[in-house]
Amino acid sequence: MMPDKQVIKLRFEQAAATYEEQAQVQLLVADRLLALLASAVPGADPGRILEIGCCTGLLTEKIIDRFPQFAQLTVSDLVDAFEQCVGRKAGRLSARVLFLAGDIETVELPCRYDLIISSSTLQWVHDLPRLCRKLAAHLTPDGVLALALYGRENLREIRAVTGLGLRYMDLEQLMAVVGTEFELRAAEQSRETLWFPDPISVLHHLRATGVNAIGQQRTWTRRQLNGFLAEYGQRFSGPRGVHLTYHPMYIVARPRRR
Repeated sequence: MMPDKQVIKLRFEQAAATYEEQAQVQLLVADRLLALLASAVPGADPGRILEIGCCTGLLTEKIIDRFPQFAQLTVSDLVDAFEQCVGRKAGRLSARVLFLAGDIETVELPCRYDLIISSSTLQWVHDLPRLCRKLAAHLTPDGVLALALYGRENLREIRAVTGLGLRYMDLEQLMAVVGTEFELRAAEQSRETLWFPDPISVLHHLRATGVNAIGQQRTWTRRQLNGFLAEYGQRFSGPRGVHLTYHPMYIVARPRRR
């Protein structure tokens, strides 16, 4: 299904206060993306940085710690309310941090960057090939692109029960899309499993992180909810409760020489 940007914005606005409490996988993915960047492009010291999809600033804070000498960090998000969250994370460096509100697919980028980085965001975009062309045009010749987004097995349990889910790529497809504009330096994927005591806790987790934006239906009837809980518990139970799968994929690349 094609993501509805207005629903995405609403769900993440509603999850702002609870996101970091439940974002275990997103935190792990941000750490792994920075580690892969460091190994694939050792010694990187970007002056101008663009972060796409900053949310509450989990990755933003890590970027500031990793590259403290940056000249300017532009953080973008569909949800303009996240500017306050990022401002608190930036602290005394906030004068060098610019918040750019809007849809990364359509918003005008003000300059070229030495590093464009995004974690747990670009699975929501409508046209990733077109966005890659846009990002390539806004990277310096020696710049770096570092992306983490989710693949086909992401939230597979939810899709199996409800039939709802995004049109995820697999890693080979992602590499092919990015590779049309960039030279790949690193690519990898993993599977991360979260365990919950019961299916209702899975739904609470998705709502608390904004990921329930995968569905267009605003409310379920009691019968639909009970059916979901029963089927999820029957199909996806294990020794630690019920499980939920995340499928992060990682890419580090540099612009192609023209």
